Amino acid sequence: MPLEMIEAYKTDTTKQQDKYTLIKKYGLTQFDSGRYVIPKQKVIIAGKQYITDSLLVNVNNIVVDTTKQKLYDIKPMIAVQKPASDWWKYLLLGILILSLIGFIIYWFVWRKKPLTEEEQIALLPPYDRAKLALQKLDESNYLAYDKYKEYYSELTLAIRKYLDEKVYDRALESTTDELITRLEILSDGNQIELTKDHIKKIESVLKRADLVKFAKSAPDVELAKIDRTVIDQEIDYVKEALPEASEEEKLLDIEYKKQQEKKEFRQKVWVTIAAIVFMLGLTFAAFSYRYGFNYVVDTIFQKDTKQLLEGGWVDSDYGFPPITISTPEVLKREEVAIPDDLIDKIKVSNFGYQLEDKFTIAITSTVLKSAPDQENAPSPENNVLKAIEDNLKAIEATGGRNIISNKDKFKTPNGAEGVKTSGTFDYPIDDDKQDYVNGQFVILSFANKDVTQQILITYLKDDIYLDQVVERIVASIELNQKED
Repeated sequence: MPLEMIEAYKTDTTKQQDKYTLIKKYGLTQFDSGRYVIPKQKVIIAGKQYITDSLLVNVNNIVVDTTKQKLYDIKPMIAVQKPASDWWKYLLLGILILSLIGFIIYWFVWRKKPLTEEEQIALLPPYDRAKLALQKLDESNYLAYDKYKEYYSELTLAIRKYLDEKVYDRALESTTDELITRLEILSDGNQIELTKDHIKKIESVLKRADLVKFAKSAPDVELAKIDRTVIDQEIDYVKEALPEASEEEKLLDIEYKKQQEKKEFRQKVWVTIAAIVFMLGLTFAAFSYRYGFNYVVDTIFQKDTKQLLEGGWVDSDYGFPPITISTPEVLKREEVAIPDDLIDKIKVSNFGYQLEDKFTIAITSTVLKSAPDQENAPSPENNVLKAIEDNLKAIEATGGRNIISNKDKFKTPNGAEGVKTSGTFDYPIDDDKQDYVNGQFVILSFANKDVTQQILITYLKDDIYLDQVVERIVASIELNQKED
């Protein structure tokens, strides 16, 4: 200073005989004409300190021929396209998860599954099922291997099931005597047109079956075949003896089938809902276990501070001398009111961004337009302290209270030294200043004789995403300051 270093070039080393010559070049800039003195510089070689001579630099005005070189106004600000985010990855993951859930639900709930043989038989009318049971009995080898018990069990089961569904709904659990008595009562009451002779034949087969099953009787094979024929015929007789269903009964049967279909549809809907809830719950639990419950909830509900942290960050320079900084959003230039008596003495540039009542950042650079009186000029340390005090007063002026601060030395990644002031305070979130929340602030201050630079960050306390945002911003700050 007062010239700004824009670049430090690599040291050029040359050797002449037994001596080395080291040449270090710097690129300097100054936009105001005048005479400037580069003060003495310290050079340390092998631990020994040397002082260079001061240098006088004349910065001359350049006469512009407006007839050849036209003058133009400063171009307006333009919108910068925001870097692409990874939203499509989350969308693709969500589609894959939903597709998997949909496929599982379709495969196990809505898909028309091929019926098993038992299911196909169950859909047959009672008469057809009874006939099919007798057909399967014929295909068995029970009689060839003297398995009379199994033979008669299936034989009597065929007619009992048919009677249970069409005549007497307790035919399966009734004894032979109970079942025959019931058939006689129905016959006498004209509820079924079944003659005594047919009932007698059914009774004869059933009682012979009881002897085989419980008394281990072994009838003749031919008699067993005759009994099978009798049962086959009696099933036909029972079918013919049954009264024809009335129109009302047919309508009731149709209505019953419709109700069953609706019931089955509702069951599938509820199973689908339950499956979706279960799969989403399982997915939520898995992500919560992997990333944490709060992180998953904040991702689902798109918490603004989390989006601020994970959005497309911007690396840029602000002010002059420039401050290089990485921020979650581009900082916009803000007008700063300068008192009339200071307009010719200082130049102030300010850039800022605000996320509702949760996060603010402001970068302010104050540059002296003319070299100060060396004897009466305040030291850089005093400039820093005054700037910090002004910022704390500004926080208090906007409604901040219970301000607790702490100062410490701070060094940027490129070695620029400054002061870090951090602390806590309460700030209002409404215009009436009735509702207050807990907040934190960080003030990073840098100064020399001609320039004072500050970065002020205020943010909501106990927000893990804002803590990371501030940490990332602070770690990215770089600026060049020449030591006097």
